Amino acid sequence: MKRDLAMAFSRVTEGAALAGYKWLGRGDKNAADGAAVEVMRSLLNKTDIEGEIVIGEGEIDDAPMLYIGEQVGIGGDAVDIAVDPIEGTRMTRWANPMPLQYLPLVKKAAS
Repeated sequence: MKRDLAMAFSRVTEGAALAGYKWLGRGDKNAADGAAVEVMRSLLNKTDIEGEIVIGEGEIDDAPMLYIGEQVGIGGDAVDIAVDPIEGTRMTRWANPMPLQYLPLVKKAAS
């Protein structure tokens, strides 16, 4: 992966973590997840990629989400993205210290 994209994705996950952190221990996992999702979406949409969300947890558990099939980025390398802005929303809800963000991506296969 290009160094500039690696740094951009580092900023995306950091931004989502900081947004979700504001809700740590407040008992509202959807508010934490929603805050992380909105920041992640905003930052992904400023990134030099042609991205498509291909895996997302939100559709499984009816939580705020980046939608499967959602297009993100401003153009550049075509990538597929699997995303979970907060893995461990229940832990975030009760202030347990282990929530994570997942943002793996792979170069889009040639069609």
